[in-house]
Amino acid sequence: MTVYRISQIKNKALFSFQSLQASRFFSQLQPKCSFGIAFDIDGVVLRGRFPIGGSSRALTRLYDDSGSLKVPFLFLTNGGGIPESRRALELSELLGVNILPSQVVQGHSPFKNLLKRFENELIVATGKGEPALVMSEYGFKKVLSLDEYASYFENIDPVSQYKTWTTEQVSTTSCHSVPGYIDSSERVKAAFVISDPVDWGRDIQVLCDILRSGGLPGQTNGHQPPLYFAADDLEYQAAFPSERLGMGAFRIALESIFNRIHHSPLEYVTFGKPNPFVFKNAETILSQFMPSCLATKVDTGSYPFETLYMIGDNPTVDIKGARQAGHPWFSILTRTGVFKGTDNHPEFPADLVVDTVEEAVDYILKREFYS
Repeated sequence: MTVYRISQIKNKALFSFQSLQASRFFSQLQPKCSFGIAFDIDGVVLRGRFPIGGSSRALTRLYDDSGSLKVPFLFLTNGGGIPESRRALELSELLGVNILPSQVVQGHSPFKNLLKRFENELIVATGKGEPALVMSEYGFKKVLSLDEYASYFENIDPVSQYKTWTTEQVSTTSCHSVPGYIDSSERVKAAFVISDPVDWGRDIQVLCDILRSGGLPGQTNGHQPPLYFAADDLEYQAAFPSERLGMGAFRIALESIFNRIHHSPLEYVTFGKPNPFVFKNAETILSQFMPSCLATKVDTGSYPFETLYMIGDNPTVDIKGARQAGHPWFSILTRTGVFKGTDNHPEFPADLVVDTVEEAVDYILKREFYS
């Protein structure tokens, strides 16, 4: 496999166009109906709430002069904690382009596929943001945030009196749950980690109580209810200069403790990148934005895209996932994120390494329109 650096590519005549000239030219062209793009968010297009790497300019080039989508693209992130509709509005505001909810695929988006199994069962959801609201918008009828669920059990968190922020947090999230239906004998049928938990100590304690008791804290050991994680990132790039511990770190902590206090090892299912099914799902969603010229190919089950580009900053998540998914995925690593200053990863090398997302989009458009 040949790995290119953007500095090498710029030396070729193919890439001698000035950025502004190329941008004007590409806006007048029609795509070949053969490619799509998946963008990671944190560390690629945003750091915290601030656009990075020329992301706003890069995304603008994927629309025509009327504001209609010219190139199929979506955001493929392991993040979450809020509904896709709200995240789309947030991204639209921050990046200056019109993002549809269907263009936002978060780590917990596949949880909606479990609706048939748990629609009318009592479930708990935890993580930053509004985990219960996320699950209720997917159609789950009996969902409680772990904040509210813990409030039903006096002294379940032995250090709660030292957390001055707990009362306010419960009051703001409980309005998104379905209060009043739980009783002391109802067992939790499943637990969902939607996003990075805020109170690790409390969440590990309460999840251990739920999981080892068979769904009813305080009871003797019972069969463990299913446990689902929206992602398994050990680290991710946020606003702080160095990486922050992610949901994968929380999973490791929970699993380590649970296995020490329970006779059977923790059972769980993880979603999110780098699982290949996430990329297959992204391909299906991107096909919905394809020009009509490829509609027949979708119906026949053949690949509607010649190339799908994954632009990410984490080799062990974005690049690994794209490589495992295989054809038609092409991986692009940006150096603005987790592995800043490195050209590539020895175990999961990208097909292309660039400095910014704007350079990645520039490469893609030139490759597709001039290859």
